Amino acid sequence: MTFFEQELQKLFGKGTGLSDVRIVGNACYGRLSEDVRVKIHFTNTFSSDNYDALKVVLINRREGPVDSMVLHFSDLWGSRKVNNPNFRDGVCPHIWKDGRDVKWYAYKPTEADYRQLSGAVRDYLDVFREPALGQQMGQKMC
Repeated sequence: MTFFEQELQKLFGKGTGLSDVRIVGNACYGRLSEDVRVKIHFTNTFSSDNYDALKVVLINRREGPVDSMVLHFSDLWGSRKVNNPNFRDGVCPHIWKDGRDVKWYAYKPTEADYRQLSGAVRDYLDVFREPALGQQMGQKMC
């Protein structure tokens, strides 16, 4: 299992609300509803080989992309303190790829960090889930 697959397994291996979850390479795929699929993958928004975000893409299997969102680790976690004098103000979490070596750079997320990130993805996906039975029958949301 690759580093990316291991990290995606920690994030989405259970409790995502997706069915038919598959983790392949740098991406996690799953089914949100009958027609909507989800692709979640690590992405770099600033520098090549520095993966600083997750991109979530919703795809209607008949009509193509529906929506997408990029969740930056720094937006969720901020700058993190590390025991390294080179980073006195902390470091923005990201995955660093150097040739075949792939790892978290200077800061490794905690279980709470993983829960927060997967929760943010789950909150985003909830916007696109089919309404619950009570909501379908006309109950007000507010």
